[in-house]
Amino acid sequence: MRKFFAKYRFFAVVFSLISLVIIYFIYDALQPNKRLPVYQPSMVNPELVDSTLHYKKKYHTIANFELINQNGDTITEQDYEGKIYVADFFFTTCPTICPIMTKNMATIQGNILEDDNVLLLSHSVTPQIDSVPQLKKYAIEKGVVDAKWNLVTGDKKQIYELARKSYLAVKTDGDGGPFDMIHTENFILVDKEKRIRGFYDGTNPEDIEKLLLDLTILKNSYGE
Repeated sequence: MRKFFAKYRFFAVVFSLISLVIIYFIYDALQPNKRLPVYQPSMVNPELVDSTLHYKKKYHTIANFELINQNGDTITEQDYEGKIYVADFFFTTCPTICPIMTKNMATIQGNILEDDNVLLLSHSVTPQIDSVPQLKKYAIEKGVVDAKWNLVTGDKKQIYELARKSYLAVKTDGDGGPFDMIHTENFILVDKEKRIRGFYDGTNPEDIEKLLLDLTILKNSYGE
């Protein structure tokens, strides 16, 4: 009897391993696909939501825009049509969180460099300072790839309204006037339908890793 078991032990081990692999794949296939939430104003900290949007529970999307990038080109929502993108708000003379955020955005850029379906969009919150030449200088210093990442300037009120009413990224105080100033570490993940799918601390490496994982989940939902 012992010789019999010794003779077939190898086959038993192989069969067991194959069975475990099959069970794993069956289990994995039966799991529901991971999906990201579609953020609505009612799901976000009320301090970050304009009072006109507090009770909006569905159909929130990023508004249309028209801004100027580091190359002097006009950038609108049409340049992001059918694309997933990550947005943030910064200014080139910021000595605190912005350099960290820009470095982390560059890390994201490195991960999406060959992906035609994902872009980046950084809005200057001091557009009166961040002229096109200033943005271009900053873009060169930080390794911005023009085809992947737009640094945009333009009308301050439009940018601040986007931050507060579209991206739900900053407190609502102020009107975009000369003495109004916003400062936020938020990175916002936007899907192809212009809906918000995630918020991340752009200064936190763990949040950047989560953003990259969520980006994969979002791409998979489109069959990419």
